Amino acid sequence: MAHVPPFPESSEEAASAESLALQACDDVDALHVVWRAYACLEKLIEPQHRSEAEELCPSRTELSTLMGLVNEELRRRIEVADVTVQALRVAVSESDVQ
Repeated sequence: MAHVPPFPESSEEAASAESLALQACDDVDALHVVWRAYACLEKLIEPQHRSEAEELCPSRTELSTLMGLVNEELRRRIEVADVTVQALRVAVSESDVQ
């Protein structure tokens, strides 16, 4: 999966609306990576042809573990995107005041 650069945790760091908008775009791109992983899982769970189902036989435990990892990564990336968008809102509202 694509690496998502961490967003600075300090709210006192000055970040321009432009840099935050770029970060938000990167965050959305990262969410697309997880979405593609879900699409892959869908294909594993519901193969198009019967012969594929017989060749691919992951256990429920394996699928559950894989889904758990994908869900955790999706949750993490949503949180990163949320922090970025919230910071962007603050930066835009502060620039409107000035």
